[in-house]
Amino acid sequence: MYLDDISPDLHFRTESVRINYDKMVAFAKDYDPIRIHTDPEYAKTTRYGKLIAPGVMTFMSIWSKVLETDIFGDELIAGKSTHIEWKKPVFADDVLWGDVRVTRIERRNPYNGICETTMDIYNQNGEIVLSNVTESVVKYRTESN
Repeated sequence: MYLDDISPDLHFRTESVRINYDKMVAFAKDYDPIRIHTDPEYAKTTRYGKLIAPGVMTFMSIWSKVLETDIFGDELIAGKSTHIEWKKPVFADDVLWGDVRVTRIERRNPYNGICETTMDIYNQNGEIVLSNVTESVVKYRTESN
């Protein structure tokens, strides 16, 4: 979808994702190998009492569902920035979903602009576990002079 066609009030809910224990640990071992993510015995001694999911995995689990909606299609040029704020831990078997809304559209040049989306990720208890703001570079259908 061209930036010209994106409504500033676009708002949708993603599909849900269940955090799989084996995938969570494998991701942590590859990308965030700290003990709270990889060592169940250590995790028992923490305030959480068990392993917590890596924050980036939590974000990517739902971001992939945003991308599956294909809201930008072939008009997506690239990501520009993302800001993630982790609010609550996520555990294996948690079920997450995202509430996504367009919060800013801005022309950068005659050919493309920024579409800013804000996403809150919720767990099965309705608690926000993560908030995110992402800027994407998207093509314009019409050029400005």
